[in-house]
Amino acid sequence: MQFDLSAVETGTMVVIGTLVFAVIIGAFMMVSAFAAMVLVGVGRLAWYLVAGALVGLVHGINHGWDRLVHHASTVEMPADFQVDFGTDFRSDFPGQASPSTGTYPRVVLRDS
Repeated sequence: MQFDLSAVETGTMVVIGTLVFAVIIGAFMMVSAFAAMVLVGVGRLAWYLVAGALVGLVHGINHGWDRLVHHASTVEMPADFQVDFGTDFRSDFPGQASPSTGTYPRVVLRDS
């Protein structure tokens, strides 16, 4: 017995066509959702790697700066390099005028 589509009613063909179209759209949506999940996972992995590298870089810079400051605080300067900035350069650099308190000489901070 041969299958003849002309024997199938039009309404049945519409229902079957609608179901086939729904299956195609459903498959497309599943593939799209899977691709979106993969892209989100790859983006999250890339963000995790970049953020980890930046955090490591900042910690490395902070560790290096801390070692440099601690090393600099232990170094003793020879007597001929020690300068009193309050008296030695007062005539060379008179300072800036302040509106209410007169003039201040420039100040060098040792541990900043």
